[in-house]
Amino acid sequence: MRIGELAARTDTPRRLLRYYEEQGLIVANRLPNGYRDYDDAYVDRVLQIRGLLDAGLPTRIIKQILPCLNKPRQIHFDDALPETLALLASERDKMTARISCLTRNRDAISEYLEIVSRTPASTTG
Repeated sequence: MRIGELAARTDTPRRLLRYYEEQGLIVANRLPNGYRDYDDAYVDRVLQIRGLLDAGLPTRIIKQILPCLNKPRQIHFDDALPETLALLASERDKMTARISCLTRNRDAISEYLEIVSRTPASTTG
């Protein structure tokens, strides 16, 4: 698929997809006319990258762990530095805290909506 379709399917600007390519996070084949051509698997890959970026991981760390995301139960880093492992542990802990906060907020909104939906609307007039 061409870059425009990948952009549309992932709701990601073309410029950002080019940046991901520059960072080595995705790789496009080149058609004879020079256009980028992406495999369908890159839809999920781009969504993974966006999720990891939204979670606060820098692209250099994402690039290191991307090969492991296809088979998450078989993650092996022969060259993992202690600093990298510490950074990943820290990022994981930050994600856990954000998930907890989001869960509390979601539950509070759900409770509010439940209460409001049981309360009859006031009439004016």
